[in-house]
Amino acid sequence: MLSLVLIASLLAFASGKPCDTEGTNSELHLSLNKNLLRSLETQEGLPNPSVHLALRLSNYHNLAKESEHLNRLKNDLHNDIQSSLSSSQSVVGLLALYALALKSSCYDLSTVTFTVNEKSETLLTHLKKQMEDEKEHIAFSQRPLTNYYQYSLGVLALCASGIRVHNHVSNKLIKAVEHEHFKHGDSESIDTNAMAGMALQCVKDTGSHVQKAAELDTALSKIKQKLLASRRTDGHIGNEFSTGLAVQALMAMGTRVAECAASMEAMRTDARSNTYHNPMAISQILPALQQTSYLTVKSKECLNEDDTLVLEPIDPVVDLPSVSKVTVMVEVVASSGAAAVYSVDVPKGSSLLETLELLNGKNVGFTFEKESSLWGPFLSAVNREQARQSDRRYWHLSSDGTALNQGVNDFKIEAAQEITIKNTSY
Repeated sequence: MLSLVLIASLLAFASGKPCDTEGTNSELHLSLNKNLLRSLETQEGLPNPSVHLALRLSNYHNLAKESEHLNRLKNDLHNDIQSSLSSSQSVVGLLALYALALKSSCYDLSTVTFTVNEKSETLLTHLKKQMEDEKEHIAFSQRPLTNYYQYSLGVLALCASGIRVHNHVSNKLIKAVEHEHFKHGDSESIDTNAMAGMALQCVKDTGSHVQKAAELDTALSKIKQKLLASRRTDGHIGNEFSTGLAVQALMAMGTRVAECAASMEAMRTDARSNTYHNPMAISQILPALQQTSYLTVKSKECLNEDDTLVLEPIDPVVDLPSVSKVTVMVEVVASSGAAAVYSVDVPKGSSLLETLELLNGKNVGFTFEKESSLWGPFLSAVNREQARQSDRRYWHLSSDGTALNQGVNDFKIEAAQEITIKNTSY
């Protein structure tokens, strides 16, 4: 998620208490855990390794359902990754999350293989190769094939799996911190800083980066500074959807900061108001609220685990069609700068995706295509123009000039507004 970087001091390091929740919010945590577990029954598309990771890092378990989801990962997600590798696609982030998910279930990663060009190699070998490709691309073009978030995930997954991360791989991440390359457009990426912080902390904990120890410490300090400087007055770090990873990173890096309590409370307030109805969002805040982080996968032991989590049957919710409609203006700005404006009346409470589908059905010249992701569907083409990651472009969404921090299926239309869809470079 995007967030502006503000200049702030590090005085908060001088005092304060560790990030904690004192166990007083266990009922809320349990409810979130159940929501995440329940999402396994309703999820569409591929099984989500981030959801599995959060379930496994939780204090509460339903081992039967987790085992069932693990099998789905090993079959459905595995086959999808196999297809991507066979077609030479860069999927370092998904490979890394898959490895972390399996590791969180104490699964033997040496038994997980992919076959490319009739050669079978382990998951971690493929991850190492993809990280080498990413590293070479950074050397050539000053940026990864994918992005630094996925690159950080790759470093973290290798490190947490007990694989020594070569210095030339981790150094590229350190240099990216030094030269402030964790940006999305003009804004600082809090998610990327958080993931890089956990990755580099893991490298530091292994003690293998002794030749560049000073640079590593400087990078970790700079990441802490950026996370703290991005803290808002309401406690969020960046925004509602970046706070979970940011708090995870701060805890992983051992940060003592008095304001951590405010960030925890901000997430709890959001959770109670159902801000985190997207399973991917819950999967990032739940570890933070339960005082853990992705980094703890490294030492995860699957012994004497709680198995008391039971899902109570819930009454089906009947959505009555809204009789109230609102007018939505949709402006599409192409990469050339040319703009087209459309109007559509939609039932109040419709998702932005439903709004675009209604507009598409009006046959007024508006068309769009979508692709799936762990966060849900995202726009890949609008009015037959693509915005592809390979071209460093994406469709930037805003409502009345304010950038959206939710996807097209999560953002709800509650009032008349203007939605701008702009082909943007990064």
